[in-house]
Amino acid sequence: MKPVWLFMALGATITGMAMANPPKASGVPATSATPDDQYLWLEDIHGTKSMDWVHAQNAVTQKAFMESLEFDKTRGEILEVLDSEARIPIVHRRGDYLYNFWQDKAHPRGVWRRTTMAEFEKADPKWETVLDIDALNQAEGKKWVFKGAECMKPDYVHCLVSLSPGGGDAVEVREFDLPSKSFVKDGFFLPVAKTEVGWIDANHVYVGTDFGPGSMTKSSYPRIVKEWTRGTPLSSAKLVYEGKPDDLTVGASYDRTKGFERDYVGVQQDFYHREIFLRKDGHLAKLDLPSDADFSTDR
Repeated sequence: MKPVWLFMALGATITGMAMANPPKASGVPATSATPDDQYLWLEDIHGTKSMDWVHAQNAVTQKAFMESLEFDKTRGEILEVLDSEARIPIVHRRGDYLYNFWQDKAHPRGVWRRTTMAEFEKADPKWETVLDIDALNQAEGKKWVFKGAECMKPDYVHCLVSLSPGGGDAVEVREFDLPSKSFVKDGFFLPVAKTEVGWIDANHVYVGTDFGPGSMTKSSYPRIVKEWTRGTPLSSAKLVYEGKPDDLTVGASYDRTKGFERDYVGVQQDFYHREIFLRKDGHLAKLDLPSDADFSTDR
């Protein structure tokens, strides 16, 4: 999910543009609560008319930027920084390896790669490619954007790789085998949707996705989370929690820390408020936490 400030910035930008270039009334009937709301049709966030208006506004903005005398100079300076080999790789330890996702001029979509600690300490470490997104796109004729991988502790053999068709929140999820550095045939797979998924064990995952009409919140994120068993159709997944349409999103996770193994369900009510439940033997117990408190089980 994108940071709160990004949504707020986008909202402010779109609102400002709407006021600067007010769209004509669409003929969509106004509600009794807002009888004079001529922008009500923009509530249909996936509608053709709404998206046509957004694309038109984007074109105006792009034209204004690209006609600026500073555009090419600034673009070149930014690319120079983004493609610099002097950047310090940000790594995440998973078992015996340090993993990093790297993009540069030769790999604009990026490579997911790994190295050892001993190698990383060298001035010029050698990296082993785990997944080359540019090569994947060429092989599949797609424009995938890497959105991360959920790998199961403590062995880090099973991963769930998220790929976005263009960089948005909606992703396709594929199971990935780290030892062989390949996608798992007939493994866990979810088509493109705004999805939350995480491991319970090697044969079970928690999944919140588009299960069909009514399964998403008004914000277009998962409203329902289920427990899904390997080798079974998604339609047979067991219901864990069903949120309200006005919730932002819901999800579930399993903390496998030895001695602290627990299942949790989280309900994100809005950007700042949430409810956390402990799941045990199929029952949920709400944790007595302030709704605006951050919650984490990382140890």
